[in-house]
Parts: sequence; structure tokens; C-alpha cells
Amino acid sequence: MPRAVKIILFAVSGFAGLLVLLALVVLFFVDANAYKPQLEAAASKALGMEVKVGGRLGFGFFPGLRVTLEDAHIRNRGADLVSASEARLDIDLLPLLREEVRISEIALQQPRITIERDRDGNFNFQKPAAAALPALNLPKLSLAGATLQYTDQQSGQGVEAVDCRLVVYHLRLAGGKSPEFMKKLSFTADLACGEIRKNDFTVYELTLAAVARQGVFDLKPVTLRFFGGYGSGNIRADFSGAAPAYRVVYALEQFRLEELSKVVSPQNIAEGWMDFSADLALQGKTLSEMKQTIAGQVSLRGEKLTLEGTDLDKKFARYESSQSFSLADVGAFFLGGPVGVAVTKGYSFARIFQGAGGRSEIRQLVSEWKVEHGVAQAQDVAMATAKYRIALTGGLDFINERFEGMSMALIDAKGCALVRQNIHGTFQKPVVEKPGIFKTLTGPALELLKKGRELLPGGECEVFYAGTVEPPQ
Repeated sequence: MPRAVKIILFAVSGFAGLLVLLALVVLFFVDANAYKPQLEAAASKALGMEVKVGGRLGFGFFPGLRVTLEDAHIRNRGADLVSASEARLDIDLLPLLREEVRISEIALQQPRITIERDRDGNFNFQKPAAAALPALNLPKLSLAGATLQYTDQQSGQGVEAVDCRLVVYHLRLAGGKSPEFMKKLSFTADLACGEIRKNDFTVYELTLAAVARQGVFDLKPVTLRFFGGYGSGNIRADFSGAAPAYRVVYALEQFRLEELSKVVSPQNIAEGWMDFSADLALQGKTLSEMKQTIAGQVSLRGEKLTLEGTDLDKKFARYESSQSFSLADVGAFFLGGPVGVAVTKGYSFARIFQGAGGRSEIRQLVSEWKVEHGVAQAQDVAMATAKYRIALTGGLDFINERFEGMSMALIDAKGCALVRQNIHGTFQKPVVEKPGIFKTLTGPALELLKKGRELLPGGECEVFYAGTVEPPQ
């Protein structure tokens, strides 16, 4: 063996032995907790936030230096941003010889991460505009048993995710001004959460893969279980421009209608399987700006559905009851489609069941909407029972939270309106006008429906609906 190689091997072996000796000394003779104040100060300086360790501090070696912190906290603006029952830092040994600290991995056990956005749109992890962000280069960050909580004071809404597992690779943040935080952040990540809760909604088994580069965040695929159905899609958030821009393409297949109905009523309103899809784009720094720019397509479809508590065909068969029975009672929930929950939260469904009984079979439901500048316009919105069809026209203004020229109608085989009812006002306090009957009708309505255009003078009418829901045979 050449002498030079022997010298190198001897030096490496000697260095390894020195590390073993150092490890033994530190582990058995050095009180690691005596260095806790220095560690807290160094970490606080590096992050630009307050770092506190409530529990014990421990050291270990091999393959590198391992620092374990019990009950660790990262605070900003006087409040906890991150807390964990245990935090582990793996530090490369060789850079320490150059007085350089290089962390290869941070692992958090049972962490709680609290993100807040104030009324001005600033996040609680951001520093003042004049403050510079520290540069960050972390090969790996992992979280186990995590709870993530997000609160938006602008909208008053919040989201909580529990039982989460997160692994982030190549996390990099270029130093610079705080407002450019999202543009300077890059990483790849995998996330899985057992549950995500938002108000009355709970999403289960969320998984996603994320890539962030030059201010563009791509989340794909995003999968979850929601209302008993399986959802999958993609989300893109682009922070590279003057205002953030978002694109959401998503589909929720075979979800349970009874799960959706629980959001608007404690009673069992409906049963059946439905499919939902959306392709939406929006941009803006605030919720108000986002509402004004939202655009795209939304769809809801279902077959062989059941409405509990009332027999629609029986009610439609006698038009003299139309003055007490409202088309909107049924249509607001069913035909509101993908935005039905938001629209009907202020609507009373008790009227559907007052003095009612039985059930209704809805053989087909189609709810197709086009969204432009924050207003959803009905494109093809109708449903059919065994004997009748109800259709909807008009729009939903989400900027002002109002109905826009909305009408529902019981239609004949030609698509002409037999009974028409207009809805206006706000989502919270809708004004439902009395039904307008185009002819004095008595007796079974089914016979009248078969006559079609004969109901109106000259046999002609203005077609109210010409969509894909077929008339009864």
C-alpha cells in the first residue's frame, strides 16, 4: 500500500476515533442543558424569531451531531407559530470544523403550527416590510402527528388539519424583503392528513404532492374523501406577479347527497350519489378581489336521487296547492348545485316538510354553471321526477351575495313554463315571489303537461328550458 494512502487512512481513522471520544465525553460528562440559553439565542438569531425550549436538551452522535429539544417553541409577535413535544436537529459534523453549522434535517414530533392572516393580508410568520428575511437551505424537514391551524381574519374563516404527516425536501428561502417571501421560497413536499375541518365541513384522508419554484406552487395530485365521495385534482398558486393568481381543477365522484344535506338541515333531506367537478381561476390579494375575478365552469350531476318528506309528483299534480307550495323550497337545494350550500344557508327548509309526507324520486339532475367576474350563470340547470321537470335560469352574484334574475319553473314537454317563480334579494334573506300560473289550472296537472303548447294562446310559448334533461315519457 502506498505511503500516502496509509497516511490518509491513518488520519481518517484517528479523526473517527477522536469523534467517538468526543461523543463519549459529551454524552457522559457534559450537561447539555447548560448550553440551552446559547442554543436558544443562536436559533432565535438565525430564524429572526424567538426560540424557546421548555424541556430538556440532549446530544447524540453518528452519523452526525444530533440535538434533541423537548417542548420546543418558535414565537413571532409574541405568539406561538410552531410548538412541538420534541424537535430533532441533525447537524453535519465536518462543517463544524470550519465553525459552520449545517443542518441536514429537522424532525418535529406532534407539532402544532398556527398560521394567521390579519385584516391587512399579512401572515403571522412575516416580518415587518423593512425587515430582511434570513436565507434558508434545509435538505429535509419532517413532521409527524402534526396539527395545522389556519385563521383568516379578513374572511373570518378558519381551517384545522389534524393527524398530519409532512416531509419537505430541499427547502430554500433566499434572503430578502419580507413581502417577497412567497416568491423566494422553493421546495418539494408530500403531505397527508387524517382530517381537515372547516366550519360544518370535514374532509378525510387528504394527500398531496407539492412543488414550489420561483413563486409558483403546484399541488398535484390532491386527493381526499369528502361527503363520502373520492376527490382528485390539481391546484396552482402563482405568486410571481403583482397579485396572486390561482387555478383549481377538481372532481368529486360519487359523493353522498345525504352527507351534503346535513350541512343545511338536521333532517334527512335527500339520498343518492352525485358527481361534482370544477375548473376555476381567480386572482387577488384579498377575498373581495378574488370574488370579483373568479371565472370558470362548475358542474353537478346525479341520477336516481330521493327527496325525503314530500311527494313532489303529488303536489305538482294539483296546481291549486301551488299557492302554498314553493318551487324554490325544492329547487334552492337541488338546483343550486355546487353553490347550493352557500346559497341556502339562510334558507328555511322547514317549509318543505310542514304537513308533508312520503318521498320523491328524482330520476335525473343536471346543474351546469358558467362563472364570470364573480357571478355564476345557469347554463343547463334542471331536474326531472317520474312525471315532471323543474328548471332554473338566472345567476348567483357572489360579490354582493345576491340572486341575479333567478327564476324557477315547472315546464311542459316543450320546455314552456307552466308555473314560474322568481327569487331575488340576498343569500341570507331571499325574497321568493308567489308562483305565477300562466293559465287557470284545475285537476290533474299531468294531463295539462301532455297538452304542451296548447296551454297558451295560439299554441306558442317562449321556451324557458332547452337543456339536456329529458321530459317524462
